[in-house]
Amino acid sequence: MPIGHIRDLEGKSIVSPEVKGAVMKVPVSKEEGWTDHVMRVFEIEGHGYTPRHTHPWPHINYVLEGSGTLFLHDKENPIEAGSYAYVPSGELHQFKNLTDKPLKFICIVPNEGHY
Repeated sequence: MPIGHIRDLEGKSIVSPEVKGAVMKVPVSKEEGWTDHVMRVFEIEGHGYTPRHTHPWPHINYVLEGSGTLFLHDKENPIEAGSYAYVPSGELHQFKNLTDKPLKFICIVPNEGHY
């Protein structure tokens, strides 16, 4: 498994009418030797958001920087650097950045959840 820095990875913009200002980087996946899961780092620009969606796999998240909300369990939950969350399979969820500064978080999913 390599050792690297997130700044050296190319980001992939998430393009969808349901997304605003989201970029994903992938530091660790099967290419680096983790055969079951993928570690992704998302950066959501000021006042950006991910889609409000569900999927059949769970994921875990850890907020690195910034603040905003995570819609989960039918409510908006405040998040900030140091917050973590477990999003169960099939649970409606969405990340929103309510500030002018970037919101950055780790998202770990099983391989089937990586697109």
